[in-house]
Amino acid sequence: MAVKALKGFKDIVPGEVETWQFIEATARDILHRFGCSEIKVPILEKTKLFKRSIGETTDIVEKEMYTFSDRNGSSLTMRPEGTAPVLRAYIENGLHAAKPIQKLYTIGPMFRHERPQKGRLRQFHQISVEVLGTDLPRVDAELMAMAALILQELGLSASLEINSLGCPSCRPDFNKALLDFIGTIDDLCDDCLRRRQTNPLRVLDCKSANCQAHYRNAPSILDHLCPACADHFSAVKKGLDLLAVPYAVNPFMVRGLDYYTRTTFELLTTDLGAQSTVGAGGRYDGLVAQLGGPAVPGIGFAMGMERLALLLEEQGDGLPEPELDLFIAAIGPPAQDEAFRMSHALRSLGLSVAMDHQDRSLKNQMKQAGRAQARFTLILGDAELEKGEAILRNMASHDQIAVALGGELSAWSLALADKLFD
Repeated sequence: MAVKALKGFKDIVPGEVETWQFIEATARDILHRFGCSEIKVPILEKTKLFKRSIGETTDIVEKEMYTFSDRNGSSLTMRPEGTAPVLRAYIENGLHAAKPIQKLYTIGPMFRHERPQKGRLRQFHQISVEVLGTDLPRVDAELMAMAALILQELGLSASLEINSLGCPSCRPDFNKALLDFIGTIDDLCDDCLRRRQTNPLRVLDCKSANCQAHYRNAPSILDHLCPACADHFSAVKKGLDLLAVPYAVNPFMVRGLDYYTRTTFELLTTDLGAQSTVGAGGRYDGLVAQLGGPAVPGIGFAMGMERLALLLEEQGDGLPEPELDLFIAAIGPPAQDEAFRMSHALRSLGLSVAMDHQDRSLKNQMKQAGRAQARFTLILGDAELEKGEAILRNMASHDQIAVALGGELSAWSLALADKLFD
């Protein structure tokens, strides 16, 4: 029996990978416009990093992490999200000393052991962005505008929902009001019964339809913000208005991670059936210090690449097939030897070149050139070698010209390259 991929782990094969490359290239371009720098962090980290950052009572830490002991008995975890590893690297490498405000991003796989479903796998991929060293409200607005622009330039649409979770000064009053409200409900799910003892705010993140129906009447955290947090949230909304980024305030959005403070946001779409989150994030002003670094504020977001790829697929427009600059149709062993050398020389000049190695007929090779969407085909056989010229055919117009091969392959290659790029 053939060995198959693990459940929840998926190959990204040719025909699909081009969509992923398009997403990455679009995101990188926009992130660089905003002054972000890429950082690459390991897939494996010490388990305590995620327990300290995400929170020991979150579903991720309690149920979903891929955690194991190595041969030395150390507890290691395959990263379930991107923020904690980037902050660990930021602290360990002293990036705060190099530049007071750091804008960092990473793109790569994350791992969570949850039930696989459409757009959510056990190995999934994220574009993760972090801005460290400033708590200005306009930075929050700019970050959300950046995320919205990525979707816009991918040709996708989503609605932005925002909220404020307050800070350690105003959160306790809201927690008390929320606990008083929860005490009036007698049919909460087991997860909410447990969460109200450990982290009351997280009951609002419950996915149970019954619990969600109750929480529609819960007190709003926006009514319990301290003056500083209220002013910050007002300034964030003003920033979004200045940038003409549409949004809706959702006072019950809390996100699933413990480290969020003040601004939180989600980008939502209905194009995948039920409402789905394609990007989300928020502010985490105390997290860097909590992980042993300096007391600097931070904000970030992540986008799920699987869902972005699905949205592009559902949209149905597709991506343009990559073009081949030149196909060399060589007939006979001497011509094939010459074509073999030509192919490498032209590739060295930056052209994409293919040839047939199976000694097929000219008719079959021309079909190959068509299937490969070659811009040009060079026809080369014994007669052409004797004349010292080959036939260069424009595959779109079907026009063709004779091209002198010349004595030196390098000179011939340069001449052909000029013709191709005219």
